[in-house]
Formats: sequence, structure tokens, C-alpha cells
Amino acid sequence: MENQALTIGKLAAATGASVRSIRHYDEHGLLTSQRGGNGYRMFPPSAVTQVRQIQRMIATGFSLEEIRSFPDCMRMIEGAAVCSQTTEAQRKRLASIEQQIADLERRRARLLKTLAEGAVPPLD
Repeated sequence: MENQALTIGKLAAATGASVRSIRHYDEHGLLTSQRGGNGYRMFPPSAVTQVRQIQRMIATGFSLEEIRSFPDCMRMIEGAAVCSQTTEAQRKRLASIEQQIADLERRRARLLKTLAEGAVPPLD
């Protein structure tokens, strides 16, 4: 692993993730690192794919704990298709996002009405 391994700085440069984020992912068991002879964390080349996938899943609203529970088919393969084991979690996440959007739309409508009428409308 030593001759192919990436330092945390090289992994950060290759993925666009911050060094701090990579440490955080590693500490939460989402990455595998080993300590080099100098004591630095060393990552296998496959960590580039893993970090990119973690970033994609975070961008869709999943927590690190949820991501850690996903099978390797989601965490280890860049651009992985939806795994049958994670479909339900993704559907639940989508429902949650849709509920948040609906709540925001109601708030927006209420605020627009308040601005148009110059008074706070009664609750529906």
C-alpha cells in the first residue's frame, strides 16, 4: 500500500474535499486508512472514489451514519446505480425533502399574503 497510497493532502486534492472532511469521514468509519512510517494517514487509491461517493450522498441529504449503513455497492463504486438495499432509504429521504418543500411553499405563500395585505393573516 505504501507506494500507491495517498496522503490525506493528495486525497483532498484529488477529490476537492477538505482535509478536515476526509479526517471526519475516516473517523466515522467511512474510509480506511493506515498510518505510514511517519505517522501520517495513508489511503488506498480507491479512497478517491469513496470520498466522491460520500460527497454525492451528503449532497442529497444523507448523514454520515446513514451513509455508513449503506452497502459497498453505494460507497465503493463511483457513480453507482441505486442498490436495492438502499432504495427505501432514498425514497424516505425524497419524501422528507418533498415535505420540507411543501412547508416552505406554505410559509412563502403566507408571507406573500402578509406583505400584500399589510397584516398577518389568520392561520388556516
